[in-house]
Amino acid sequence: MALDKTALKNGIKQLHVDMLTRDVDSNDEYASRMADLIEAFVKSGKVATGITVQVGSNTGATTTLGNIV
Repeated sequence: MALDKTALKNGIKQLHVDMLTRDVDSNDEYASRMADLIEAFVKSGKVATGITVQVGSNTGATTTLGNIV
């Protein structure tokens, strides 16, 4: 599950640069944009094949590469 750390790093840097230009308190905007960056980072991961899963008494394994949604 390779996460896109470079995109997260660049997004955080840009967020901080943007916040430095604000004349008024922008805590809500900062928190919202940071949450968006974290969500995008988590969703950049992939679910590999062959992961064992169990649902109730049934067991199986993932069979295809999947996305986190």
